[in-house]
Amino acid sequence: MNQSKQKVKEQFHRFLSKKRLKATLQRSLILDAFLDLDRSTHIDELYLVLRGRHHHIGHATVYRALRLFIAAGIAREIYLGDGLTRYQVDGQGQRRDYLVCNDCGTVTEFDNSSTERHQDEAARTMGFTVQSLKIELRGLCSRCLTQQS
Repeated sequence: MNQSKQKVKEQFHRFLSKKRLKATLQRSLILDAFLDLDRSTHIDELYLVLRGRHHHIGHATVYRALRLFIAAGIAREIYLGDGLTRYQVDGQGQRRDYLVCNDCGTVTEFDNSSTERHQDEAARTMGFTVQSLKIELRGLCSRCLTQQS
């Protein structure tokens, strides 16, 4: 198992222990699926991934687990203005860049490390430490552009 995923799992188990909550099999399965996606997701997508492997896990259970992940500080919510709440693993210094289609609502994550380096440098010169960053580019995806032609 990846070392960062193991740390997230340990953090979640410490949280459960502190709150005197059970470390159930379902919570563990949901956490594994959430971490394995390695990108932001919305509840319905995560539920469908889990449902394909574990028929006994319900939608409400996935929702409650995501709420616990947020309370434990291992996940956070993202709002991109399309009516969906997305969830992603929360980490200091984590950066996310998104392409959001204004027509179909498709969201694509991408890496923009060269721009981020410049932003870090600018922040440092102003005595500021960046802890998280979200860049959201809105426009039309290639599929919607093709359909408009």
